[in-house]
Amino acid sequence: MTWNLRNPHSVLAALQRRPSDVIEVRLRGGHPEGVWRDVVAQAREHRIPVVTQALRRSRRQQSGCTTERTGAAEAVVRQLQPVSLDQLFGAQAAAGHGLWVALDLVQDPQNVGSIFRSASFFGVRGLLTTRDRSAPINATVCDVAAGGVESVPFSVETNLARALAAARQAGLWVLGTSEHATQDAFDVESDRSWLVVFGNEQKGLRRLTIDNV
Repeated sequence: MTWNLRNPHSVLAALQRRPSDVIEVRLRGGHPEGVWRDVVAQAREHRIPVVTQALRRSRRQQSGCTTERTGAAEAVVRQLQPVSLDQLFGAQAAAGHGLWVALDLVQDPQNVGSIFRSASFFGVRGLLTTRDRSAPINATVCDVAAGGVESVPFSVETNLARALAAARQAGLWVLGTSEHATQDAFDVESDRSWLVVFGNEQKGLRRLTIDNV
C-alpha cells in the first residue's frame, strides 16, 4: 500500500527517516518551489526518481475562462506501518518520564493529523488509536501532520480497554480528558509517565473507556 503525499514537509520527513520507502516524486510543470526544492534535492541524493508531468487543465480552463493551473507536486510513499503495543510502551516506558496519547474513536482525519503534529512538537513518545469507527492513519492524516506521523510511533488496536491495561502493565498512568472534569490538567502529577486519552469529537470518551481510566 502507498500514500500519495502532497505536503512537502511530510515527504521531506519520510525522506529523512525512511528514504527507501519513497518510491517517486512527481512534479507538475515548471520548477519545484519552496520546500519542494529540498524534497527534490534529497530524492536525487537517494536516487529516487523525480518525474515531471505536464499540467492538466480543466474544461473550464481550456475554454479560456481562467488561466489558473491545476495540479501540484506529490510523492508516492509506502504506507507507514503501526507498531505493536510492546514496541509502543515497552522499552520507552522505562526511559524516564514521558507522555503518550490515546484516541477513543476520533473520526476526522484532519483532527488526527493535527494531533500527530502537536504530539511531535511536544515530544510525545507514542500514539494509540482504534481500528474500528476511527479515522485510519492515511495520506490525509500524514499530510496534515506535516511530518509528525514519521516521528511519533503509533499502534492501531481493536480493543482500547485491553490496550489501556497494557499501558498500565508497562508502568504508565492513564488519564482521561473531559469538559466535565473537576481536576485541571496543570494539577496532574508530573513525576511519572502518562497516557492521556482523548475522546470522540462529539461524544467524548465512551463509558467503557471512562471505566478504564
